[in-house]
Order: sequence, then structure tokens, then C-alpha cells
Amino acid sequence: MKILALDSSGLVASVALTEDDNLIAEYTVQYKKTHSQTLLPMLDEIRNMVELDLATVDAIAVAAGPGSFTGLRIGSATAKGLAFAMEKPIIPVPTLEGLAYQMYGTDGVVCPIMDARRNQVYTGIYEFTPVDNKPGDCLEAVLTYADSKYDMRVIQEQCAVSFDEIAEKLNGLGRRMVFVGDGIPVFRGRMKEVLKVPYTLAPAHRNRQSAACIAVLGSVYYRQGKFVDGAEHVPEYLRLSQAERERAQNL
Repeated sequence: MKILALDSSGLVASVALTEDDNLIAEYTVQYKKTHSQTLLPMLDEIRNMVELDLATVDAIAVAAGPGSFTGLRIGSATAKGLAFAMEKPIIPVPTLEGLAYQMYGTDGVVCPIMDARRNQVYTGIYEFTPVDNKPGDCLEAVLTYADSKYDMRVIQEQCAVSFDEIAEKLNGLGRRMVFVGDGIPVFRGRMKEVLKVPYTLAPAHRNRQSAACIAVLGSVYYRQGKFVDGAEHVPEYLRLSQAERERAQNL
């Protein structure tokens, strides 16, 4: 199965192509330009570099939100345009789940945090549970361990809350955790003040959005039937935009 994936939900613009268990290409940039300037040229560069025939793609996975309102609209519009032109389905992958999947297989709790402004974060809580293969003997147990697979379980659905609110839930779990996302630099100081459980911060190569993760998780959701056609797909913002809030206040 061949998946083309897009993520423009945050500061990073990212495009990737996977085929079955192989990452064929990924192009990721976080540098000054807007996603409207980068996303399509990045996609075209990948298409040319790997001689991709778009007709061979099975589905388009996209980071579906929450995140930057403008970024989500750009990613959504690009995915919908491709879906219509290629007559392929869209796999909407929740942004926070895609971020959490960066830490696949960790034995701690994963808490992605994105800076949502107004003293809030877009966040959720996730864990990876081993798939029960029930090995029959020692050799099979060793082989199973070497090829172990995990399911990602949602402890807290993605939401927009204050950092202190999500920290209270994390403290209540009483488990070691790892943070990932662009909210880390913003709330690093507050972490030290309010968290009562051990935690680590994802390293640079794992702490931002990745279209490769969107593609891999998207393939899981595709097999589960979690895909839509281009006309059905809409981003998941989780809250009103600033313009919509101001309009509501003036009514």
C-alpha cells in the first residue's frame, strides 16, 4: 500500500511517501516561509526525485488538526485537491496522535503539546501497549520480542486546555512521561514548577510534526476503514478562530 502524506498543522511543513513498511521519501522544513510557499514545491520535488506516478498512490493521509488554522486549511485544501484529481480517499490523522506516534514503543506515557496561544496547549495523552502474541516457547519469545508491535491507546482525547490542567491529569497518572511538540520551549519552565512525576523531552529529530508518522499511522487507520472521500474531509480545529471569537463577542 502506497500512502502520500502531508502535515502543515504547525511550524513544520512536511511531505512523505511510504510503501508498505518502507519510507520512500520525506521532505520536512521549518524555516521562515509559509506553508503555501513550501508544501506543493516539496511534493513536486519528491514526485520528481522518486519518479512517482501519482496514479499508483492508494490514499492521501493528512494531519487533520488541531493546529494552526491557516496551516490546517492549506494542508486540507492540498489533500482535497489531490484526492479529487487522483480519485483517491483521504485518511484524516489527528495531529496529536501523529505527534505521539513519534515515540512509538516507549514504555512511558506520551504527552504531545502544541502551543495554542492564549495560555493554552493542544494536547492529549497516549500510551503504547504490546500486541499479545502469546509465544509458545523460548525461541518464539525471543523472535516475538525482536519483532514486537504496539497499539497506541488514547488515555486523553486531544483537546485545548491550559498546561496546568493537563499537568494535573499527568500527575494523577503517576507514571513516567515524555513530552513532544512545539509547546515544549513555551512551557518548559512551567513543567518544572507543576509536574510531580518524572518526565523527559523528545530530542530534536522527534519533537516536531512528521509526515512520515502521518503516513505510517494513516496506513493503520486505512486498514481500519478510517478514511473519507475528498468532499467529506474537513479540518478539526477544536476551538473557534480569533476572528470567529471576536465576531461572537460583538453580536
